[in-house]
Amino acid sequence: MILINGKLKKTLEITDRGLHYGDGLFETIEVIHGQCVFLRQHLARLKTGCQRLKIPYPDETLLLDEITCASKTSEQGVIKLILTRGSGGRGYRQPDELNPSRIIALYPYPDYPENFKTQGIQTFFCNTRLGLNPLLAGIKHNNRLEQVLARSEWQDEFQEGLMLNLNEHVIEGTMSNLFVIKEQIVYTPAITVSGIKGVMRQIILNIARQNQLPVRETLLTMDFVLQADELFVSNSIIGIWPIKSLANKSYPVGLWTQKLIAFLAEYKARDITSDIT
Repeated sequence: MILINGKLKKTLEITDRGLHYGDGLFETIEVIHGQCVFLRQHLARLKTGCQRLKIPYPDETLLLDEITCASKTSEQGVIKLILTRGSGGRGYRQPDELNPSRIIALYPYPDYPENFKTQGIQTFFCNTRLGLNPLLAGIKHNNRLEQVLARSEWQDEFQEGLMLNLNEHVIEGTMSNLFVIKEQIVYTPAITVSGIKGVMRQIILNIARQNQLPVRETLLTMDFVLQADELFVSNSIIGIWPIKSLANKSYPVGLWTQKLIAFLAEYKARDITSDIT
């Protein structure tokens, strides 16, 4: 199902600035039994992105109605919510009157093997570097060519690639955020000039703090990451995937990674239950 501005259709105005300039934002949301998981957190990040890009945030009641319409019949799926600045003439200057476009598409849930979660994944460091821009760091804007180029660097031998920025700091995976556990401290890259502040990233940080596991958001070098005791990546669809190999070095699915997977499962179950009730 695809809804564009609340209507069942598959066409967008050719003048839409999302097409011309990537002028917009998106959220990728898991659906279980017709319920959108962590929807409140996704909408909060969308609102932050709207404020940063100066795109009017949609009427939330209308937006929730459209999301519910798209997701309510899905047992397990993925909602992709895209918000663009809407149509405008040629040139970068935005129209005086903005009419943002809302695109809500329901996709099948990806068929990932269960052992990615239980046994871990194989990863490597991508050659493609992330640019530096504090104005855009953190938000999930529609310009993702760096990730597209990085993802083209491998076929089937790896499940994820880790990306550095132009300052040679490790920032994230192509589709995920990165966590390093060393000496019972959870480290994750600081998202200040590059990268996305994932919804799942923030949830995991909150869960770690609630369970007395120290957390550090800081700049990480490649050498520091390689010296980790445990590694994992996260996003809103996969949850947590342990890393079992990186740059020809092996890592265990360690105790703290296993604990965080269990804590996250409990937290997610409570979120779904609260939506239902």
